[in-house]
Amino acid sequence: MELGVTLNALALLRESRKAREPDPVMAAFLAEQAGADAINVHLRGDRRHIQERDATLLRETVKTELNLVAAPSQELTRIALTLKPDRVTFVPDRIEEVGGPLGVDVILNSSQLRQLIRMLREGSIRCSVFIEPDPDQIREAHRIDAQGVELSTQALVGSKGDDMVAEQLQRLSDGARLAEKFGLEVAAGHGLSLRNIRPLVHLQGLKRLNVGYHLVARSTVVGFENAVREMVDVVKPPTPPAR
Repeated sequence: MELGVTLNALALLRESRKAREPDPVMAAFLAEQAGADAINVHLRGDRRHIQERDATLLRETVKTELNLVAAPSQELTRIALTLKPDRVTFVPDRIEEVGGPLGVDVILNSSQLRQLIRMLREGSIRCSVFIEPDPDQIREAHRIDAQGVELSTQALVGSKGDDMVAEQLQRLSDGARLAEKFGLEVAAGHGLSLRNIRPLVHLQGLKRLNVGYHLVARSTVVGFENAVREMVDVVKPPTPPAR
């Protein structure tokens, strides 16, 4: 299992004061030092948190995978083709931090997404789509030539009671295995924290778990590098020695 670290909340804190810190570039360095496998930054149309300058500097400094999260638009796709991140993950135009379904409707937007994915693949950029763990959405993502999917964990995070949690875990497990069967690279994320991430660590088919806000919140107590290291220890537990 890999850990992707999302820096949106950290940049939002900086933008709330229009200050120079906290610095996403330094945070990315600390995350990689602590064992992160990817750095995720969401370049929104309204530039509410991550700025183009951040993405440019991160492209120059990130040593793992740089994943540019963006709405499926011509403008942001052109920016990605110039920036050359390792991956672009398409999300809805206005993804909300709180509330119900978050994923892109791949079926409804298949023609537009296929065109943008083709442009990115021709530019040697891998492309994923953030979707609900729904079999029809996964099949359509495969059909339009996406190389990966990120399954939304929002429903799992919001579940109350053992039965609801078990139902959402099964939904994610089924989605991950189906996506793996289609040859898609499978990530999952949204609202994950030390309190709820453990059941996902061993799900078949899942390659990466993406965590953002929790790490920034936790860093106010233990520091950013330590917060990432704590999460790495959960997501990638050490292999017990051979007997």
